[in-house]
Amino acid sequence: MRKLLNRNKDGEFGAIGIGAMIVFIAMILVAGIAASVLVSTSNTIQIQALATGQQTTKEVASGLSVFEISGQVNVTGGTKYDINYTAITVKARPGSGDIDLNNTYILISDGSTKALVRYGHMNSTQIYIAKASTAGDLFTRLSGDDWDCCNYENFGIAVLQDYDSSVTEYNPVINRGDKAVLFVRCGAQPTGDSTAQAGVFAQEISERTDVFGRIIPEIGAPGVISFSAPMSYVDTIYKLQ
Repeated sequence: MRKLLNRNKDGEFGAIGIGAMIVFIAMILVAGIAASVLVSTSNTIQIQALATGQQTTKEVASGLSVFEISGQVNVTGGTKYDINYTAITVKARPGSGDIDLNNTYILISDGSTKALVRYGHMNSTQIYIAKASTAGDLFTRLSGDDWDCCNYENFGIAVLQDYDSSVTEYNPVINRGDKAVLFVRCGAQPTGDSTAQAGVFAQEISERTDVFGRIIPEIGAPGVISFSAPMSYVDTIYKLQ
């Protein structure tokens, strides 16, 4: 009788051992699946964090800086009127990557009109881009038809400094050391010239006018435009900013 009971107990112990083994194996499988999910998730998070870090670095380090802004007063028949043409010299910020001026916009306002313009080549068959010469006035190179691509929706580009020739007609890209001049036409359509187009404000910049805006690249910090026109126009060329 005792031997029979012992056998039954041994059988029960065996069943319990098999059950414990099944539970143990299930726990190992669940832990393995959980570990696999955690590893996969951590890899995904790491990749996203790396991409976010790289994009943040580009946004912080890249951008445009406004080097100088000059303006030319409209002189007709010996009479000085108001500023009709502006030349904005820009350069890449320290540590910045390449900046494509094709994808750069100028957002500018005189307090009554707010205009958004881009490189003239993108919207016009006329391409304006020239090598700026150290001999002569920068604005004199823009006489006549050169200004036709600078209007209420387009700005023109002139190369001021470009050692590696990265600024071209179809692909104007500035990088470290480059300086480019962005030309913006401000005034209204000239009287008697039906082919000419109005500028960004449809009027010239009069005395004491506050002008502000941004030069917005595709990636990075924008360049700041902020100046006040002189109290009176005595000279023809003015350094505005």
